[in-house]
Amino acid sequence: MNRRNILFALVAFLAALAGVLVGRVAFPAQAEIVVDLHAVLHQDLGLSADQERQLSIIEDRFAVRRRQLEAELRADNRRLAAAMQAEHRSGPEVNAAIDAAHVTMGRLQKETVAHVFEMRALLRDNQTPFFDEAVTKALVEDHQ
Repeated sequence: MNRRNILFALVAFLAALAGVLVGRVAFPAQAEIVVDLHAVLHQDLGLSADQERQLSIIEDRFAVRRRQLEAELRADNRRLAAAMQAEHRSGPEVNAAIDAAHVTMGRLQKETVAHVFEMRALLRDNQTPFFDEAVTKALVEDHQ
């Protein structure tokens, strides 16, 4: 294997590693928080039929939006990989791709938090303390 092929393989590996790291940072915590909260909502809070119906609408809408943002983040990761391969250093294209991925991650986090509050708004006063506790626990626990 010549030097150029080894360098190409190394850059491809580093780009893939960067994509995995960005994905691990962005997706697992957000996805686990929402899954944990949905379990609390559906299993522990004794929702009424009307609450379940409204929650289903909210969950379906957010699932679509989350998939859109996750697709954007995957595209950001592809741009990062291409920039890393083109520049072979932490240059302006690499930094711009990282910044774009951070913007997308921030939008995903903000929209996830908005989704949490939208779900909370469906709850009765006696249900919110349990939900709030689950939110806090989901945010502070180590999800590895």
